Amino acid sequence: MRIAVIGSGYVGLVAAACFAELGHTVVCVDNDVDKITALNAGKSLIHEDYLQELLQRHRGHRLSFSASLTDSVKDSLVIVIAVGTPPAASGEADLSYVESVTREIARSAQGYKVIVEKSTVPVYTNAWIQRSMVLNGCGKADFDVVSNPEFLREGTAVTDFLYPDRIVVGANTERAAQTLREMYGPLIDGSYYQQESVVPAPDGAKTPALYIETSAQSAELIKHASNAFLAMKISFINAMANICEAVGADIEDVCKGLGSDTRIGPRFLRAGIGYGGSCFPKDVAAFRAVAKEYGYQFGLLDEVHRINQEQRVRFMKKVRTALWTLKKKRLAVLGLAFKDGTDDVRESPALEIIESLLEEGCQITAYDPAAMDRARGLLGETISYAPDAYAAARGADALLILTEWKEFASLDLPRLKALLNYPIVLDGRNLYRREDMASAGLHYYSVGREASEAPHPLSSKSKSVG
Repeated sequence: MRIAVIGSGYVGLVAAACFAELGHTVVCVDNDVDKITALNAGKSLIHEDYLQELLQRHRGHRLSFSASLTDSVKDSLVIVIAVGTPPAASGEADLSYVESVTREIARSAQGYKVIVEKSTVPVYTNAWIQRSMVLNGCGKADFDVVSNPEFLREGTAVTDFLYPDRIVVGANTERAAQTLREMYGPLIDGSYYQQESVVPAPDGAKTPALYIETSAQSAELIKHASNAFLAMKISFINAMANICEAVGADIEDVCKGLGSDTRIGPRFLRAGIGYGGSCFPKDVAAFRAVAKEYGYQFGLLDEVHRINQEQRVRFMKKVRTALWTLKKKRLAVLGLAFKDGTDDVRESPALEIIESLLEEGCQITAYDPAAMDRARGLLGETISYAPDAYAAARGADALLILTEWKEFASLDLPRLKALLNYPIVLDGRNLYRREDMASAGLHYYSVGREASEAPHPLSSKSKSVG
């Protein structure tokens, strides 16, 4: 099958590489000529496990890159729309990129096309795409529009695509539905998993993939409902963490007891400084706006958003508690990406906290395994950038852990203590046991747990915070 994927961002590039991995002939299209030039030169542009390997395996064979949407549409049966839908000031999704691409598809199409909407969009976007196609000169019999939402997590996007929990397809005609069954055929019938060079399966993967066919409207709502529910779990456990701090309980114990209930499960029950990234904040805001447009006040999502924002404020209070005053304090920050496994810094809680610290007059040295270049594009030289975690900690008045990278959970604690000006660690991701920090001589502040004081004087260098 010949497929054109429009958009070379996190969703588009991963989808293009994975469709090629399934045996299709794919062209990935973007109007950014510099991006296309870089991709044709062998660069992946984003940090994702296995993505570079797939690009190298299929580039120049099943996978190509082009800046010509017209040629790509003409040569393809399936057109996948994977462009950005950023939030407008009102919280609604900005669909101008989707509309612009739709106009170009209508004017370029020759013969029957299946248009697959993969970007996260509000309900009835499918109907608007159909209307736009007709208004721009495409006959109703010459195309179908399908909603096929993505459920990719940044950092594990490739395995999420190839080993999905489910594939959701909202098609309103049998012809379109059959085309999508063929497109995902190797995952539905399990034939992909029998090949020799498959991407390794993640722990707990179930194959073949669960394939769900619905109406277009149901598919659009499934995507928004899924992200809103996961965001709700994060905000719920963060609210529980705040109660734990108030009554002297331990959020890790509460999570273990709560998550062991099979009806609830442990995933997304991790207390911290809140969710971020390109999906949850945008999708929660967009879903709230959609509900309001159709006459429903979704107060639950208002509270999810409020709790998420409050987590940053509460963490800043912890920093003040630990350091007394912040002006001219030198702080080491570990983590810039919104989560581990990715270089994406969009809506990153880490960056929001850093900006608050800068406003307080702090001097910051940061390290992230993947996201420093992207962070520099936003923060510039307002902070310093270290080559590793220990270089960031050297001479700092406190160490802040803001992203849950695995390497941050296995630091040499005695070495860390020796490098810090004061032995203070503020962990916004609860990566450590309180007992381990205390035995290493570190004063440890985390989320939803009491602070642990080292069993000896604050600093072997005989200093006091101030």
